Amino acid sequence: MSGFELYEKFMALHTREEGLVMPNAWDGVSALILADAGFEAIGTSSAALAAALGRVDGRHSVTRDEHLDHAQLLSRITGLPVNGDFEDGYGITAEDVAVTVDSAVAHGLAGIGIEDTTGNPDDPIRDFDDAVDRVRSAVAAAKRRIVVTARTDNFIQGRPDLDDTIRRLTAFAEVGADVLYAPFPPDLESLVAIITAVAPTPVNLLISPADQVLTVSELQKAGVKRISLGPALYTHAMGALERAAAALRAGDIASATTGISFDRVSELLARKP
Repeated sequence: MSGFELYEKFMALHTREEGLVMPNAWDGVSALILADAGFEAIGTSSAALAAALGRVDGRHSVTRDEHLDHAQLLSRITGLPVNGDFEDGYGITAEDVAVTVDSAVAHGLAGIGIEDTTGNPDDPIRDFDDAVDRVRSAVAAAKRRIVVTARTDNFIQGRPDLDDTIRRLTAFAEVGADVLYAPFPPDLESLVAIITAVAPTPVNLLISPADQVLTVSELQKAGVKRISLGPALYTHAMGALERAAAALRAGDIASATTGISFDRVSELLARKP
């Protein structure tokens, strides 16, 4: 499938009436489980990938090549469109972001996310013009071969400025971003304000507004076109592991060894896209 065909296929999932739920995988088996469950597309999670490698997310601790290889693996073994959660585009300059987008196309990704983050905890959000330039460069490199999601991290970086968030997302749409994303708006009213301001560009939501977890149908009714989970499924699995470890430490082997069988894992690994 050509890049343009993959772009059209993935974009169609965002523009249909119901949109899509796009869970995030962190390794081969998690991706296969999601594919087997019937999801039509999956995403990587920069946070889950970094954690799986024993590193901290958002600090440029995972390289572009590592993330590209990871995303390509998920695509190859599932045959699904894969969206790469590529932090700030893995580069100092807007030109570097374009190189990342080209590389993502070459690795067969269906989508790529570009944030306005810096990787510097003391100054986590890029200046407005810099952020917009980076999205513009990503779109120019994409050439409708890969879906570009432009994201502002204002809310999750302690900047609860709805007006600036809408200003950034609107500017990202104006330079050609295909999907827009502001993780954890404070409430449903803010979410609807964002969706209304940037319409008709599709909006991705991470799980739900910050004040309550809504259902998929409630979010779709509000106008959300893509729902992602970030590292939530990874931390859910790690929660199960933590409980199993505690049981084992207490001498309870039976409780520590529940879960799917390795025969099931082998069955999933034998799956052909």
